[in-house]
Amino acid sequence: MDLNPSAADRAFRDEVRSFVRASLPASIRDKMLHQKKVSREDTVRWHKILYAHGWGAPSWPVEYGGTGWTAMQRLIFDDECALGGAPRLVPFGHNMVAPVIMKFGNAWQKERFLPRILAMEEFWCQGYSEPGSGSDLASLSTTAVRGQDGDGAHYIVNGQKTWTTLAHWADWIFCLVRTSREGKQQEGISFLLIDMRTPGVTVRPIHNMHDIHHVNEVWLDNVRVPAENLVGEENQGWTYAKYLLGHERSGFAQIGFHKRELQRVKDIARQEMAHGKPLFDDPRFRARIAQLEIRLQALEIMGLKLIWDQEQGKPPGPDASITKIFSTDLVQAIGELALEAAGPYAQPYQPEAQYLDFAGEFAGPPYAAGLAATHFDNHKFTIFAGSNEIQRNIISKMILGL
Repeated sequence: MDLNPSAADRAFRDEVRSFVRASLPASIRDKMLHQKKVSREDTVRWHKILYAHGWGAPSWPVEYGGTGWTAMQRLIFDDECALGGAPRLVPFGHNMVAPVIMKFGNAWQKERFLPRILAMEEFWCQGYSEPGSGSDLASLSTTAVRGQDGDGAHYIVNGQKTWTTLAHWADWIFCLVRTSREGKQQEGISFLLIDMRTPGVTVRPIHNMHDIHHVNEVWLDNVRVPAENLVGEENQGWTYAKYLLGHERSGFAQIGFHKRELQRVKDIARQEMAHGKPLFDDPRFRARIAQLEIRLQALEIMGLKLIWDQEQGKPPGPDASITKIFSTDLVQAIGELALEAAGPYAQPYQPEAQYLDFAGEFAGPPYAAGLAATHFDNHKFTIFAGSNEIQRNIISKMILGL
C-alpha cells in the first residue's frame, strides 16, 4: 500500500474540491461549518447531488453502481467533502445494510433494495440495541415468529429497539430478531428488513441533554413482515450482524471530519482574546494541537489500511475495532481543546443558559455557539457500534487470544 498521493491523486483532489465548492448548496454548507442542525431534506438533497454526478456510493463495487475508486481516492473524497462543509453520507443504508445485501441477500433483494439505497430514495436506520441488550447484543429479545398468522408467508414481530439513530427519518429498518431459543443465544438470531410504515411500528423520540433529537425508541407490536424480507438463512443473522458491524466500525475513521474540526480549533485559537494575544501564540497550546495532529495522521494511515484491505477482499478484523476506538477518542479530545480555545463562551449548552442578547440571540462569537452542544453530543460515538470497552475485549481475543 503506497501512502504517497500520486499526480493522479492530486488531480483527483482538485476535481473533488472544485465539485464540492460548485455543487454544495450554500445553506447546507453554512449549517455544517457553523454547527447548526442539518435536516433530513438537507442530507437527502446533498446525496442526490452526488448520485446525479455518479458519486453516490464511493465504497460500492462498480457492478452495483459504485465508483471503483482506490483507497486513496476514497480518503481524498472524504477529506474534501468534510473540509468543504458537506454533510456526511448517512451510513445505515450505503455502508451498513447494503454490503450485507450484496454478500448475503438473494437476487430479488439486491434488485429491490440496492438501487433505491444508491439513489437515496429510501432512508434506512438500524434496529440492533434493545433496553436490555446493548453491548451484549446476543441477548436481544425482540421476536419474529413465522406462520403465526396462519399463512406462513409472514413473520410476526414483537419487541422494542432503542437508541435507534434517525429512526424518525427512516423509511426502512434492518433488524436483528430472535427466531429461535434453542442452542446458544447467537444461533437463534435472524436479519429482517422492515418497512417503517407497516402497522404496529411506533417511533418515540429520545432527547439528549442539550435537547437534540437524533435517537429514538422503536416499538414493534404484531408487525407483519413478508418472509421474503429475511436476509440469508433463518437463525444465521449473527453472522451477518458481525459482518455489518465490521463495516460500521470501519466507517468511524471519519478522517475528513477530524481534519475539519481540528482546523476549527486552530481558527478559534487564532482569534484575538480579551488581553489582545491569540491563544495560538502560546507554544504550549500549539504543542497540544501538534499532539492531536500526530494522532490524526496515525488514524489516517489506519483508515487507509482498512480501505485497502477491503479492496483486497479481506473482511474487517480487529483493526476495525482499533480504528473505532482511536477515532472516537480523538473526536472527544479535539472537542475538549475547542472548548478551551473558545473560553467562557463555550461553557453553556442549555439554550436558556447561553450568552444571549436582549433579542434572544447568541451574543458571543459565532464560532462558539454550537461548540458545547456538539462536544457533548460527540460522546455518543464511544458507545455506537459496540462500546469502546467491548472493542477492547474484541481486540484482546482476536489479537492476543485472551
